[in-house]
Amino acid sequence: MARLRPHRILLVRNDKLGDFMLAWPAFAVVKLSLPDTRIAALVPAYTEAMARLCPWIDDIVIDPGPGAGRSALHRALETFDADVLLTLFSTTRVGFAGWAIGISYRLAPATKFIQLFYNHRLRQRRSRSEKPEWEYNVDLVRRFLADHGIAEAPLPQPPYLRFPTGETVALKQTFCHDNGIDPRARLVLIHPGSGGSASNLSLEQFAALAAALRSPQPLHFVIGCGPGEDFKAETLAALLGPLPHTILRAGGMADYARHIACMDLFISGSTGPLHVAGALDVPTAAFYPRRRSATPLRWQTLNSPQRRLAFTPPDTAAESAMDAINVENAAAVIGRQFLSA
Repeated sequence: MARLRPHRILLVRNDKLGDFMLAWPAFAVVKLSLPDTRIAALVPAYTEAMARLCPWIDDIVIDPGPGAGRSALHRALETFDADVLLTLFSTTRVGFAGWAIGISYRLAPATKFIQLFYNHRLRQRRSRSEKPEWEYNVDLVRRFLADHGIAEAPLPQPPYLRFPTGETVALKQTFCHDNGIDPRARLVLIHPGSGGSASNLSLEQFAALAAALRSPQPLHFVIGCGPGEDFKAETLAALLGPLPHTILRAGGMADYARHIACMDLFISGSTGPLHVAGALDVPTAAFYPRRRSATPLRWQTLNSPQRRLAFTPPDTAAESAMDAINVENAAAVIGRQFLSA
């Protein structure tokens, strides 16, 4: 069994934003266990900005994408010259590339044909959704550390993503001033987009939820707007009517993350920005389908347990019948948990 101390480790989580954010505990454990080892992340270009904010990533390797061909991915991996490949999300192209360029230790979930390209595998059965995705990721890191006889560092406590307090306070003051927001108001960010990754509430449900929220302090609703989501944001703004609201069109994901850090509450479906909010330990209220592959347990956010709520369709409704969620009841629970003080 390999016992040489690794010098350069490449962790792969090159799928969607939410998946990448849920890999941060894995990055933390490997870096804190091996503080002198160089850690790189293989990510697509659209999550690069968030990867640069991760304190446990030293280098970034950009995945050129399936359309670029095998040689392009091989060249990208060779730029880091890793001696360990930890693949948190398995694809044939990454497995083949790691094998082809001769990375000595290659670990991935045992996944059908793909596992042939890895000399170390961990059977996880993620499709059963028996625990959070971030734990599945950490389990792979633990296996790697055990294989090398390396003591495991404790898992950090939330938040996983931090901005300087003064920076966040200043940004919140500027945001409120520029948008004429009552400085006493609690900021409730609603992100109505989903990126097509999971079933979501309708815009009418989000509006009804907002109207039903109660707080002893004024509430101001901030509508998060990602690329291509202008129509949704503007439609929700119209549905909110007289409720105080502002559309937030942030300049890229890192800028959006800084604005999320200013919020008192983040509400959305199961989507990437939700997991950014979770990493920031911002209170979250999330709406999930009941499908096994998309449950609140599997896609649990990274914030503290008392700072997250999850809602799903009732057992009497279809797994993805988001219209069966009673948003007025959800608003009462959210209000008691996050807005009553």
